[in-house]
Amino acid sequence: MMTHAYQEIYLSKAQSVLGDAFDYAVNVCGIPSEDFVKLFIVSSISKRMERGEPAFLAGKSGIEVVVDVMAETKGQELHIELQEHMGRSREYWIGWAVAYYQWCSGRKYSDIFKVVSFEDLQMMYYTLHEADISKFVDIIETRMKEHFPTTNLKRIRTAYGLTQAELAKRSGVSLRSIQMYEQRNKDINKASVDTIYSIAKVLGCTMEDLVE
Repeated sequence: MMTHAYQEIYLSKAQSVLGDAFDYAVNVCGIPSEDFVKLFIVSSISKRMERGEPAFLAGKSGIEVVVDVMAETKGQELHIELQEHMGRSREYWIGWAVAYYQWCSGRKYSDIFKVVSFEDLQMMYYTLHEADISKFVDIIETRMKEHFPTTNLKRIRTAYGLTQAELAKRSGVSLRSIQMYEQRNKDINKASVDTIYSIAKVLGCTMEDLVE
């Protein structure tokens, strides 16, 4: 069971925005795909999309996202005629699919692109763009788990035989926090001593056992 990044009502908008952004950046602006990905993941725009900020997703087009990313990261103003693409390009599909996986998993865009390059995604397009999105999710999740092995918290919790919900109830630490620590979306090393102590007490381990 994955932790969704934000409310599902914003998902389709996030997918179309990121799809349009990748399509516009690569196919209209001529920005190399890997370069745009790097700029996107260091920008505040990617963080706001990860959180599914309604004001951001509801108020921005994919073109505006590209303009914002370039202005924020490079200080560049794009002077390219704003044009909407009606077709669904390979780059559009990549943005669309990655946005879905990010929502589905709650992972950071920076971690996703650390494991799967834009070139990898371009290769996947031919076999997956007409398949159910769940196939794409399964493939990416498998690669993510291979790249980011199980956290100490998940390993110890699983060995102890507790679900995330049971650990949350017994420790008083929110279920969301435990899920995020296990997915490395929050750094357990930066958790308060009280939080780590509460979890360790329930699992019968030391606090040092839990830190990464």
